[in-house]
Amino acid sequence: MATSRRLIILCVLVCFLLVEASEGSKARHYKWDVEYLFWSPDCVENVVMGINGQFPGPTIRAKAGDMVVVELTNKLHTEGVVIHWHGIRQFGTPWADGTASISQCAINPGETFIYRFKVDKAGTYFYHGHFGMQRSAGLYGSLIVDVEDGKKEPFHYDGEFDLLLSDWWHQSVHHQEVGLSSKPFRWIGEPQTLLINGRGQYNCSLAAHYSNSSSSQCRLRGSEQCAPPILHVLPNKIYRLRIASTTALASLNLAIGNHKMVVVEADGNYVQPFAVDDLDIYSGESYSVLITTNQDPSNNYWLSVGVRGREPKTQQGLTILNYHPNSASKLPASSPPVTPLWNDYNHSKSFTNKIFASMGSPKPPRNYDRRITLLNTQNKLNGYTKWAINNVSLTLPATPYLGSIKHGLRNAFNQENPPESFSNDYDVMKPPVNPNTTTGNGVYMLGMNTTVDVILQNANALSANVSEIHPWHLHGHDFWVLGYGEGKFSTKDEKKLNLKNPPLRNTAVIFPYGWTALRFVADNPGAWAFHCHIEPHLHMGMGVVFAEGIQHLNRIPLEALACGLTGKMLMTTNNHN
Repeated sequence: MATSRRLIILCVLVCFLLVEASEGSKARHYKWDVEYLFWSPDCVENVVMGINGQFPGPTIRAKAGDMVVVELTNKLHTEGVVIHWHGIRQFGTPWADGTASISQCAINPGETFIYRFKVDKAGTYFYHGHFGMQRSAGLYGSLIVDVEDGKKEPFHYDGEFDLLLSDWWHQSVHHQEVGLSSKPFRWIGEPQTLLINGRGQYNCSLAAHYSNSSSSQCRLRGSEQCAPPILHVLPNKIYRLRIASTTALASLNLAIGNHKMVVVEADGNYVQPFAVDDLDIYSGESYSVLITTNQDPSNNYWLSVGVRGREPKTQQGLTILNYHPNSASKLPASSPPVTPLWNDYNHSKSFTNKIFASMGSPKPPRNYDRRITLLNTQNKLNGYTKWAINNVSLTLPATPYLGSIKHGLRNAFNQENPPESFSNDYDVMKPPVNPNTTTGNGVYMLGMNTTVDVILQNANALSANVSEIHPWHLHGHDFWVLGYGEGKFSTKDEKKLNLKNPPLRNTAVIFPYGWTALRFVADNPGAWAFHCHIEPHLHMGMGVVFAEGIQHLNRIPLEALACGLTGKMLMTTNNHN
């Protein structure tokens, strides 16, 4: 009996490998343990959430069409964990999206969950924790998808670097979580350090000798864990920089001294190339830029990262573009590029408005079937500070939506439709007259293969003359960014929408007191988060859930649903069997 079972398993494995070989794709296998580590990301020892004893987590590298298999074991002891594969659309595998309470149950301490999904499109992506505020704790890493064999990128380069940008606090993520949920609200403040590939230097600038604020020798302080990730280049070559932002809070600006950057990719989609001196990147976004090393080869050059959209109280993140054969310890001859003023939104909009889809990219449908307008507001709930969408602050249920919708568990979440819009007389330029909000966990049920427009509408926060930047990320889809505007969106803004060559993205920003118009096709069965990618804002309720076509899914892996009401249902079924 055991022998025949082994033969059956062997046959299945052989058939699977033959299918993969025939398709020219591969399975990329990873075995990960998630655990807390002592680490010094900015030369100050702290506790980080790492994978396999390293921070950031290991880089996943695959080719378009490959299957990625991650066997993830939770070794955190006292908290659950999930990992979201940011930008991977999860066609046919919505349970692998890695969103607790939406696509799966959190993986309990000591448990193992196997993520298995196809990376269908080349591009620059990353992964991160999506339970509580574990991204802020350091659970993230890069995910790079190269073009499949036999294909080429539409641009040439001689080498490449991956730059994963993040922000870092010295107080624990638990301090931050408790403060956000306290009455009165307690804020731990701006991050202490900006990290490049998990490395930075707190209270100690590589460029200190330009300001005489401290000794430039501080760059040598600390261990390899916080040493800047030097970019070693040869003169007169073209390099691709893959830049992704997994920040919990900060919007960033990146520049390289004396070098222009040509933007060629955004969120895994090719764009019409355009040259810039610096670029703004919001949490959840990714870009590829090309640089040409055609400057004086006897010098090195600064790469700087600074804060945008918030009054900067965090020092620039710096590293060095090191021209061969110069020593990497040779400081550049000039000071680092200056980050544009934090509230120079015209600069930000100028960059954003230059992004157009490349020739041959998919075009959006001319018309929409449904329009949902989402008003972003800061509110109060029984004295607690919240963020809300159309006056509903999201609270996730115990049972993952994917399972509860599939199995018709109507008591698992609120069955009422969330509001499609907000009152016409709401003044987005002033604090809310009535600041009170409600909580909810209803779902926007979308018709399969329908075209959906989303208007993201920004507004004044609780304090007068305050409206914040919000980068919104959609799971399971790319969307077309049809346009941006000032004030409240109205029908007269329709003519401003770009239906000719709008860029495809998975993350889009709404500027203060403005609106952003998006369009996507609901063609991917599953339950999908759509939320502000600033982690404290999501934690405080700034998100919604879309669902489409779940009835078309076949079997959902039981291990994704073994909690809440679906867990009880499965236990009852097993007991009856």
